[in-house]
Amino acid sequence: MPLQSVTRLYRLPESSFFLFGLRGVGKSTWIRSQLPDARRFDLLDETLYQRLLADPAPFAAELRTLAPGSWVVLDETQRLPGLLNEVHRFIEERRLRFALLGSSARKLRAAGVNLLAGRALWREMFPLTPEELGSQLDLERTLRIGALPLVLASPEPQETLRTYVQLYLREEIKGEALVRNLPGFARFLPVAALCHGQSINVSGLARDAGVARTTVEGYIQILEDTLLARRLPAYTARLRVRERKHPKLYWVDPGVARAAKTVHGVGGPLYPEERGALLEGYIHTLLLTYMAERELAAEISYWSPAGSRQTEVDFLLSRNSEHCALEIKATTRVQSQHLTGLRAIAPLPGLRRRVLVHQGERPGRTEDGIELWPIATLLEALQTNSLWP
Repeated sequence: MPLQSVTRLYRLPESSFFLFGLRGVGKSTWIRSQLPDARRFDLLDETLYQRLLADPAPFAAELRTLAPGSWVVLDETQRLPGLLNEVHRFIEERRLRFALLGSSARKLRAAGVNLLAGRALWREMFPLTPEELGSQLDLERTLRIGALPLVLASPEPQETLRTYVQLYLREEIKGEALVRNLPGFARFLPVAALCHGQSINVSGLARDAGVARTTVEGYIQILEDTLLARRLPAYTARLRVRERKHPKLYWVDPGVARAAKTVHGVGGPLYPEERGALLEGYIHTLLLTYMAERELAAEISYWSPAGSRQTEVDFLLSRNSEHCALEIKATTRVQSQHLTGLRAIAPLPGLRRRVLVHQGERPGRTEDGIELWPIATLLEALQTNSLWP
């Protein structure tokens, strides 16, 4: 099914901003629709990149020709972090406004760039949401191949996913010299993909990937810096240090998570054992999106009481000392054991709502106040900003 035109839910800031997101998420397409007349510098253009790498003076010379308040788009900013010195100067001296796009902030931090000392906002773009897809949404297909515009617009989405991880390794990791041991990182990727939605066991990851523990810690940071995955911390209020839980690892897109796990059978039927983690991860990305663009919450974590290895709640949204607890289950029939975590979290101070999200069609409520929502109800609550009672 080819992807039809979609309207992204992102709002164009009035001042300079960074916009980061994994490759293929649609940053460049969106910025062209928002700023069609902006002066554009695309550092994926190898000729331009090599010219400015040798001598950045032409970049400044061209900026001097622009009227104050003009917009400038710098795509793949991380390839030449030094240009941000000129960006900083022209924001100050000529009040130019910059849209600074990139797929990784790692090289910017490594180069000691101050990210313009607060003179540019920080934004992140995520894969397509149900709100953006509208009638094109097919949840089953989304869990199989993800929601990256690059993949959904492809006539061969499975083949696109197969090559995505290879391109990521070659262009993002090797091309930007982010790791010295590329074979070790290549072994690490499928192991990390198998940990999608699980607590991070660094020692286990290191053993399975055949690399040192400290190396794995660096690899996980690379996944975050290149926007492929995010760590979800455990809620730690009143927990002693020894009681604190390890963070969980969630890949940002279910299709990419499956592609990183294996390049064979990408886009094929979902296995029962992977459905739960893929749905949970997809909801996690939606929550991050609405936190960034609609101020859904100030923080997100997962909850698990001290001393328990089994009882937990998938997501705890927090704002102003209030909380909303969400449990995600890839089932059409809610059973008593599915409610264990939500019942255990009931005494948490400031808890406003407990919701179990399921794949059935009918909403409901338990005697002790737990709301049972079909996925469609959650999606509507996110779109209308009505998750909080």
